[in-house]
Amino acid sequence: MSSTSIRLIEPSDAPVLAGLLHRDRQAYARWLPERSAEYYTPAGQASVIDGLLVAHDGGLAWPGVVVSGEDVIGQVTISSILRGPFQKGFLGYWVSSPHQGLGHTSRAVGLAVRVAEDELKLHRLEAHTQLENLASQAILRRHGFSSWGVAHAHFYADGAWRDEVFWERTLAGGPPAQPRRPDRTAGEQRAPRPGP
Repeated sequence: MSSTSIRLIEPSDAPVLAGLLHRDRQAYARWLPERSAEYYTPAGQASVIDGLLVAHDGGLAWPGVVVSGEDVIGQVTISSILRGPFQKGFLGYWVSSPHQGLGHTSRAVGLAVRVAEDELKLHRLEAHTQLENLASQAILRRHGFSSWGVAHAHFYADGAWRDEVFWERTLAGGPPAQPRRPDRTAGEQRAPRPGP
């Protein structure tokens, strides 16, 4: 059995991801939004990665790659992170077609759930699958997700509006961290600033 790991995406991943996406472009057309030709090039993926890392730096996403041995074989991302009273994120993932059926996707999802809980301290993860994507639904169930409804004509891909199942999983964790309040006593004891 091949090993599976995930790690934060890096700018140097652009050429490999472009190659994987380009090879599977037709096979995955049913499941993914239509993209420009530029998206499937190393330069296009470099631009996507730049945006993902900006979102990561802002605390809005955890963009990762799926790795088998030392080879990048897909992506797993926790995006749309909301803090405050929500403490939740949205899970998305894909593994290139030659590496499917080997358990990589399921292991990557399990590792991403751990990142969400242990590193990001999220309370909830959500995901969507198309109604016909039984393999992805089985993976989410295996990792503790429950379906909570169907959104009809929710996602446009490959020339048609697709129904999607909504999924959720509650993670361990206490209430959201409270924002720090300034220490007024310490502030009141400061010496006044000298005038001009």
